[in-house]
This record gives sequence, structure tokens and C-alpha cells, in this order.
Amino acid sequence: MDGTHDDIEFLVSSTHRVGVLSTLARSSCDRDDLRTATGASSPTMGRILSDFQDRRWIERDGRTYQLTELGEFVISQFEEFRDAMAHQRRLREVWPWLPRETDGFRVGSFTDAVVSQPGPGYPYEPVDRLTELIRETETVRGFGMVMLKSGNLEPFFDHITDGLECEYIYPPTVFEELLSWDEETVVETATRANYSVLLHDELPLDDRCGVCLFDERVCLCCYDPETRTLQSLVDTASDETRAWAESYYDEFRDDARPLAADDLRSVESVH
Repeated sequence: MDGTHDDIEFLVSSTHRVGVLSTLARSSCDRDDLRTATGASSPTMGRILSDFQDRRWIERDGRTYQLTELGEFVISQFEEFRDAMAHQRRLREVWPWLPRETDGFRVGSFTDAVVSQPGPGYPYEPVDRLTELIRETETVRGFGMVMLKSGNLEPFFDHITDGLECEYIYPPTVFEELLSWDEETVVETATRANYSVLLHDELPLDDRCGVCLFDERVCLCCYDPETRTLQSLVDTASDETRAWAESYYDEFRDDARPLAADDLRSVESVH
């Protein structure tokens, strides 16, 4: 193992060492302050400070210690890497359902993502999160499988009745499912000026993913195409993700067609 790996193992193998660097990144401290901040014993703190001085990561000025420029570099790079690892941990369980093969999709643009997943004790976290996003926004644009869970449909259509500006591109089969849920409500709201319903026969990913653009956040709704179950909701305020989602949305909007009376009659004949 070379010296680089030695330094990495040295740092990550001790939360106290990381804690000392993180504390000193905020301000200079004496030994007692560092012990209080990290919970390290006096002998442990003595070894950490001695080791850090040997590596030129810290320097002493009287009773206080401070980071050197080298130490500042070490802790800033470590914290960036730690944040990246935490980010990938949030995304890796939902990775199979994300639209990762589309142009412009970047993992790095989801660093602030909120990932909501069904849990064994409470399976409704994604539904609750989507309802929260619906109620907080004044505009919605989207396509695909997002607006499908019954727990979200009532607040969604109530908000449209209250004036929510919405333009949504549905696969025809998804719109048929909406009509099955509450045909009267869906047909009535589709006549409102603030709700534009578009249909698209060949939406990619429409069996596993939907995208919504709210006022402040972009939301990806992930489904398992085999079980048709909701796997997660991933939402972010990233400007880069919004630019990707808007471009992606506009691409499909250009090929979508407005809902027509014939679409409703064909569904009614089925039912």
C-alpha cells in the first residue's frame, strides 16, 4: 500500500481525526475545545494533534491549533468526497428507474435530491411527498406516470379547480386510468383554461418514469415496469436538472396532440 492509501486509511479510520479537522476548519481551537467538540479522550487527542503536525496539516500558535493551507485542502477534499458518497447512496437504490440514458442527465445535478421511498412501516412516503409538492406550487408541467396514485389525484385536481396552471402530457393508457378513477372530475377539469391535457403515443420511459416541473423543484417518479409499483420519488431544486427536464419536456410537447372530444368518446365506448 503506497503513502496515498496510508493517508486515506489514516483519516477515514477515525471519526475523531475527521472531527478535529472539521472543527479546525471552522476556527482555531485549543486542545480542550477540540476534546469537547469530538468527544476524544486526552491521550487520543494528543496522538491526533501530534500526527497532524507531523503531516503538516495543522500548526500550533501558543495554546491553539489551526489548519495549515495543506490541512484546509485535505478536509475540503475529504468533505466533498464524503458528500459525493452520501449522494450516491441516496440514488443507488433507485438507479434502475431513473432516466439515466437520456441526453443531459447527470448524477452530479442531483446532489440536493430528496429521495422518498416506501418503507416497511410506512409505504406512503412518496405519495405524501408528491402531495406536498403539488400543494406548494402554482404551476406544473409534466409527462408520464407521475399523476397516477389515487392519494395524489384528489389534491392535484382540487388544486386545478383552485387555479393551478397545469400542462401535462399523458400516454393514452395513463389518461384512460385517470378516467377510470373519476371520469366526471377528469373531464370537467380538462375543459378549464388552466389545465391543458396533451396525449403522446410514444413517450419513452412511460412504463417506469415520469417527470414533473414545479415552481421550485423538479420531480422524477420511478415505477417498476414489471410490478407496476411506485419505487421512489426523487425531487431536486438543481438548475441543471431543471434545464435538462425543460429540454426533455419540450421535445415531447412538440410531438404531443391536444386532448380531443374523440379521445373522450373512444374511452367512454370502452367503459
